[in-house]
Amino acid sequence: MITPPEVFKSLADETRSRATLLIASQGELCVCELMFALEESQPKISRHLAQLRSSGLLQDRRQGQWVYYRLNPHLPAWVSEVLQLTLDANPQWLQHNAHRLLNMEGRPLREVLCC
Repeated sequence: MITPPEVFKSLADETRSRATLLIASQGELCVCELMFALEESQPKISRHLAQLRSSGLLQDRRQGQWVYYRLNPHLPAWVSEVLQLTLDANPQWLQHNAHRLLNMEGRPLREVLCC
């Protein structure tokens, strides 16, 4: 089970916080979407996503050439609540990133997951 220090250490970096909150708001995002929204390089985004995955906050799935990241569905309720509260209380903090994501051309298409 993920502990409070693990959660807060994982989110202490601004790139990881922004990526996690964007993923929480969108359901799932791929590396290219996060690169575009956060205006960061692929190696930097991938490194941060690997840290978030190893901490237990995120899970990934492959679909063709894409790797999609989503919140770990087995997170304790308190973690999900903290993320949602942070999203609700700080919409302006992600506004620029969310706007960039919304206007990204050529976003990958997702297959509908049945389960």
